[in-house]
Amino acid sequence: MVGSISQYFAVWRKMATMTNSRQVAESRHGETELDAIGIPPIDGLVYSTLISHPRTRAAELAEQCGLSAQQVARALSRLASGGMASRVPGRPARYVAAPPDIALGTLVADRAAELRGARARIDNLMEVFREASRFTHPAELVEVITGMDNISSRVAQVQESARTQIRGFDKPPYVSRPGHNHSDERRRMAGGIRYRVIYDREAIAIPGRLQSDILVSSAQGERSRVRPELPVKMFMADEELAVIPISSSPHVVDAAYVIHASALLQALVTLFEAEWDRAVPMAEAIGGEASDASLDGENRTLLTLLAAGQTDAGIGRALGWSPRTTQRRVQRLMLDLNATTRFQAGMTAKDRGWL
Repeated sequence: MVGSISQYFAVWRKMATMTNSRQVAESRHGETELDAIGIPPIDGLVYSTLISHPRTRAAELAEQCGLSAQQVARALSRLASGGMASRVPGRPARYVAAPPDIALGTLVADRAAELRGARARIDNLMEVFREASRFTHPAELVEVITGMDNISSRVAQVQESARTQIRGFDKPPYVSRPGHNHSDERRRMAGGIRYRVIYDREAIAIPGRLQSDILVSSAQGERSRVRPELPVKMFMADEELAVIPISSSPHVVDAAYVIHASALLQALVTLFEAEWDRAVPMAEAIGGEASDASLDGENRTLLTLLAAGQTDAGIGRALGWSPRTTQRRVQRLMLDLNATTRFQAGMTAKDRGWL
């Protein structure tokens, strides 16, 4: 069978050179998925038609496929040479297709083997690349990217490159709509990648962001915490790559650094871990069960925002409350905790195991 398939490709390559551009255009309706395993569109169309119409004459095939008699004759010749079709004894000449599992199974297996070989070659090249990158010139350790689309694309590449974890400082402004990458994050976490994100209080104060984005990510498995203020916006894959904006402008991110493995990147890793230790756990505070029956989920959310240093205005925007409702809820919670300041409320909540 392997020999006949090889003959098929040899015959096809020889005869395909005789097919002009007009004939290819005429066969555009005959394109099938079989071209993915090396079957030309015309041959795939004739073979597929022959399967559903066995013992068919060439003239009938030409009519059914919308091809010329010459095109069908050449296709049948190539299919017969490759063992994909055969002529039925008798006259007029009729043809039948070989069973697909026999005719195509070997081609599919060969293509799969080729793809596995290509994947292995890519892995080998990546090892060579990483080895060579250890001696990168200092000038190549930091890239500069301009344009919001380019930055967004590079962040996506950095996310895909992670092998163990993603770390992030989340604060405005944004190059993409917050929450747009839930599916990518869920897919990567399903593959074993850990996500740890610290949110700036301004990120949480965006109306609707808490419920529609941050809590969704937490439910998917992201470990998230919150800080009153973060020093920089950052997205980091393992200890290999990080993206940070060049400017600290609160309005737009139009240029960014991509920092490769270096002492500078190690400093950013240390900065992240220090901020992580100081941050208030978002998922645990909001998603966990209260140790006190009087503390419901909404109050736990409020307590987390208070402990993160969020203002009444920020709390109102995050939870969709009016200023009066926000003030009333904050006062009631502090009264329940017997606290006179927000800091004291946070410390009391931690002592009780609520945060």
